[in-house]
Amino acid sequence: MVTFLNIFIGGLLMGGIYALVAAGLSIQYGVGRVLNIAHGEFLMVGALITWYLFTIYGISPLISLILIAFVFFFFGFLLDRSLFSRLRNISPSVAAFEANSLMACFGLQFVIQNIAIVIWGAELKGFSYMASPVNILGALFGANRLITLAYSLGIAGIFYLFLTKTRYGKAIRAASQDIFAANLMGINIKFVLSLCFAFGALLAGTAGALISMMYSIHTTMGMEYTVIALIVIVLGGLGSITGSMLGGLILGIVGSIVSYLEPGLTLVAYYMLFMILLLVRPTGLMGRGS
Repeated sequence: MVTFLNIFIGGLLMGGIYALVAAGLSIQYGVGRVLNIAHGEFLMVGALITWYLFTIYGISPLISLILIAFVFFFFGFLLDRSLFSRLRNISPSVAAFEANSLMACFGLQFVIQNIAIVIWGAELKGFSYMASPVNILGALFGANRLITLAYSLGIAGIFYLFLTKTRYGKAIRAASQDIFAANLMGINIKFVLSLCFAFGALLAGTAGALISMMYSIHTTMGMEYTVIALIVIVLGGLGSITGSMLGGLILGIVGSIVSYLEPGLTLVAYYMLFMILLLVRPTGLMGRGS
């Protein structure tokens, strides 16, 4: 029973983080056609800002989480309006825009990473926050991990309700299914695309803040989470936001099981699952745009 709880809760913990990161990348690509390779760098900056505010000013990570959500939302919105909107206007086709935006994201990745190295250095960083153990049916978990689990699932749940119950959420879903038809129905596509990139940045930044409460962080950690997010959105279905959330939880549980059996094979299991899915079900668990 104790072993099962360790594996299951550990899997939900990482799965919740993966779901946030992947949902952010999925909404950016599924609607805006921006394959944001710099997505993991947003997560890294969110983690380091949380570390900095806690270690220098003593600001609780749970308060930093709210500040980061607002800052990253507006940063993502302005970034889309200033960079990707311009690329959309000058690109002769959707395919050309995807290629141009991908190159821009590669540049953005290196710019953000190198600025972070200049500001914070390249060494590992970490802090202890609410690390006292909590006993659940004989299994011990750090209080910070349980808080992270609750927050990640809560944020994912709120985002899902936003997509399914609000006017703008329904506009985003409509645009993800057919952007041209959504435009004909009177949806402000430019605003929706900027909103999607903003929410993607918000989810990545808050995931970084949550990760900083549990693990050591560094300025080159971003690419690892970008790759994991890509695996998750293939698992859930390219462009499917709900599929990405489900895929993140599944990947987290798979990773927890493999880590328990042989920790060194966790990433190998992720890549194997990725390749098998491409061969067996390339549309993912829920298809595209669901």
